[in-house]
Amino acid sequence: MNETTPMLKSPSGTTIDYYNVHAKEYSDLTRDLDLRIFSAHFLAELPPAAHILDAGCGSGRDTKLFLDRGYQVTAIDASSELARLATEYTNQPCEVLRFEEMEFREEFDGAWASASLLHLPRHDMYDVIPRFIRALKPRGVFYLSFKEGEGERMADDGRFYCDYTRESLQEIFTHFPALHELAFWRTEEIRSGGNRQLWLSLLFRKTE
Repeated sequence: MNETTPMLKSPSGTTIDYYNVHAKEYSDLTRDLDLRIFSAHFLAELPPAAHILDAGCGSGRDTKLFLDRGYQVTAIDASSELARLATEYTNQPCEVLRFEEMEFREEFDGAWASASLLHLPRHDMYDVIPRFIRALKPRGVFYLSFKEGEGERMADDGRFYCDYTRESLQEIFTHFPALHELAFWRTEEIRSGGNRQLWLSLLFRKTE
C-alpha cells in the first residue's frame, strides 16, 4: 500500500486509511478464507522451519497458518490497526511497515504477498519487486496474487487497485531476471451476491 502516491487520494481517504477504519470488519470477512490450495504449493517449495515474510498480513490468517505448521514468520502490514489485530490473533508482533520501506537483505526463505501488492500503482512495482528480491535468500520463493483486469482504478470505498492480465504481469516480470516463474494460476472467487472475481496467482523462485 502506498500512502503518499496522489492516485490513492479520494474523498474517503487513502487506502491505508480505509484499512485503519475498517480493520475489524475486514479481518472478520477474510480471516476464514481458505487459501490452502495456494499456500500448499508455496510451502512445498520451502525447507523445514523456513523463515517466511508475510507481506501485507491483513488479519493474520496466513501468518497463523504458517506458525501453526512450524515456520518462522515475520509479518508486516501498512495499516497500524490491521497490524494490531493480527498481533492479537497470532500472538506474535506484526510490524507496521510499507513495502517501499523494506530494507531486508537475504533474510527469508519465502515471501508471501497474498492480495497485497494489488494496492500499488504499477510504476511502484519497479521499486518494490527488487526489495522483495533482496529480502529473499538465494533459491527463496515468492508468491503474489492480483485481481484480473487492466489498469488502475479507485473502488467505491476509496481503495486504490491496480489490476493485471497474465500478459501485463509477464511484461513487468521480464524486468526481473532474478525471478524464475514456477507456477501460475487463474482462479475464480465467488462472492456473496453471486459476483465472480477472477484472480491471478504467481509463484517464483529467486535464482542463485
